Amino acid sequence: MIEIVSAAACIACDICVKVCPTDVFERGENGIPVIARQSDCQTCFMCEAYCPVDALYVSPVSAPVGADSPHADEAAVASNNLLGGYREMLGWGRGRTPGSLRDRNPLLKAVPPLQDSRLPVPAPRVVSPWNHPTDSATGDDEVDAHPNARSETGSQERQVSRRSR
Repeated sequence: MIEIVSAAACIACDICVKVCPTDVFERGENGIPVIARQSDCQTCFMCEAYCPVDALYVSPVSAPVGADSPHADEAAVASNNLLGGYREMLGWGRGRTPGSLRDRNPLLKAVPPLQDSRLPVPAPRVVSPWNHPTDSATGDDEVDAHPNARSETGSQERQVSRRSR
């Protein structure tokens, strides 16, 4: 949650006011933003990340801290180099190494070859489009017919049998 706007470091650029998704800040009389609606803060760190002079501190605690907390004490936060700490961690700002260059995760240089599957083939391979067995009793070798297709004689026979019921 946003805890500190350092009036000594702020240049009154209003970037924090513009990037805040929940409208936590208001422009003060001297141009320095003030925390107007702290309870609306989502702890998204957008204001701290975009502040060009590291004048903001967003506490990692998602609820407002008490006045006696070191997270609310600007001198304690500044002495521990936490003003703009999130921005520094991202590598944003002049003279900082971008976080993407500090990343220690291994890079995938090539796709490893896939091993042959040890599982059996899930189904027999299809030779014809419908893979219907031939009816040896009737000698019907129509393999290319669609399984849902009906012959006209078959549908007429079914209609006659329904009427006779």
